Formats: sequence, structure tokens, C-alpha cells
Amino acid sequence: MDNQTVSTSRTQTIFRIILGSIMVLAAIGHLTFQRDEFQAQVPNWIPLSKDLVVILSGLVELGFGLSMIFWKKERVKIGIALALFYILIFPGNIAQYMNGTDAFGLDTDTKRLVRLFFQPVLVIWALWSTDALRYLKNKF
Repeated sequence: MDNQTVSTSRTQTIFRIILGSIMVLAAIGHLTFQRDEFQAQVPNWIPLSKDLVVILSGLVELGFGLSMIFWKKERVKIGIALALFYILIFPGNIAQYMNGTDAFGLDTDTKRLVRLFFQPVLVIWALWSTDALRYLKNKF
């Protein structure tokens, strides 16, 4: 991928930095004060300690967040990777809904269900703000 030929608008850049900042904040929560809440989203079928999954995913989110903010040269690859990450963690959101687990103020089935519809928004946001959406459209 030759990201040097891909340019983003000022709006895309602002939204890329906002999303990167959200990822850094989420990572801080994973690693500190929100660990219990993030553990509520780890599906029971994952054969690892829920705390370990939360710590590892927090480190991954920290990497994505910092990369979204600072690693402009590889933003298309980062956008695609972050979109894939959002898809991979979606089963945790589904598990939270299916198990009726309260976390992050999602204390009803309706709230947990509505939240499921926001994951595609994050996928599109990651792809659009990094211009990966245009890259993929032109590639295929």
C-alpha cells in the first residue's frame, strides 16, 4: 500500500485523531479503573482469564490509539487493522447482550441491543477517517 499517494481531508484527520484519542482513553480504562466493566464483555467461551484478555486488549487498543494519532504514513493499514479489531471484538458485545451482563451503564437488554448497532459505525469511522475506505474501493 502506498499511503503517500492517499491524502485525507481536514475533517477526516480530525475524526482520525478523535478516534485515536477514544482508543487511548479506552486503553487506560482497560488497564486501570474500568477493568471489571471490560471483563463483563469477555465471552465465557474464551479459554483465557478475563483479566488477561482485558489487559491484552487494552495494550492493543493503546497501540491502535497512538498509531491513529501519530503514525500518519501508515494510516490506511492502521485503519484497516482497527476496523478488523472492531469486528473481532464484536462477539464480546454480543455476549454482553446475550448474557444480560450490566457494564458501562448498559443495564437493560434494550440498551445492550442498541449498542450492537454502533459497532458498524466504529468500523466505518476507522476506515473513512484513515482513507482506507477509498483505498479499498479503488483496490476492489
